[in-house]
Amino acid sequence: MQINLTGHHVEITEPLKGYVDSKFARLERHFDHVIKVHVVLSVEKLRQKAEARIHMNGADVFADAVHEDMYAAIDGLIDKLDRQVLKYKEKRQNHRGSSTKTLTEGETVSGELDDEQEPLN
Repeated sequence: MQINLTGHHVEITEPLKGYVDSKFARLERHFDHVIKVHVVLSVEKLRQKAEARIHMNGADVFADAVHEDMYAAIDGLIDKLDRQVLKYKEKRQNHRGSSTKTLTEGETVSGELDDEQEPLN
């Protein structure tokens, strides 16, 4: 995963870059088809803003977060991106050849209940 880090009105220091890299490793653990990430950190008066665009196989995901502390803004950004990436991963897996019907507990293939169980009401 290639991470491009840009700062608007803020200097990108090594601790800040290391923090972003360590947090994005969490996303890579959940979904490893991430190709490129572009992160923009900016400061507007008292607002610290972190935004990112993730390019994956078949989709682009964008999120942003605003907080008074840059590290908290990055944490909020990662949480939003994590939810979106997991949703995309789930959607992608559900559409790929899962045409088998799941059986409820106690049902046989014909859809009838076993002799020992009572119908659920």
